[in-house]
Amino acid sequence: MLTPQQPPASAITMVTSDPVLERIAAYPWPRGGITAHRLNRGYSLFSARTGAPIARLRPLAGSSRVEVLWWRREAWGPAGPFGAVFDLDDALDFIADEPAFWIRA
Repeated sequence: MLTPQQPPASAITMVTSDPVLERIAAYPWPRGGITAHRLNRGYSLFSARTGAPIARLRPLAGSSRVEVLWWRREAWGPAGPFGAVFDLDDALDFIADEPAFWIRA
C-alpha cells in the first residue's frame, strides 16, 4: 500500500495575525515592557524584564469581553474576590493601573 509523502513542515506552517496580541503589544505599558503569548484559549502576559507572570486574559465565548486573571500561589486565579471581566481595552487599563499585577515584575 502506498502512502503519500507528507510535505515538509515548513510548507504547511501558517502565520496568521492575532488582533488581540497586536493590541496587547501596542499598549503603552507604564511599568515596563511585557511579552504576551496565546496559550490554551487565552493570552498570558509576562514581564519582559523578569519573565514573571503578570496577567492572563481569557476571552469569554460569544462576547468581546475578557476575564482577567492574576498569578497567585503558583497558578492563575480570579483578579479580586469576585473576578474581573472587561472589554479588552479596559482590561489592559486595569492591569496597567493595578499594582498587584506588578509585584514580581
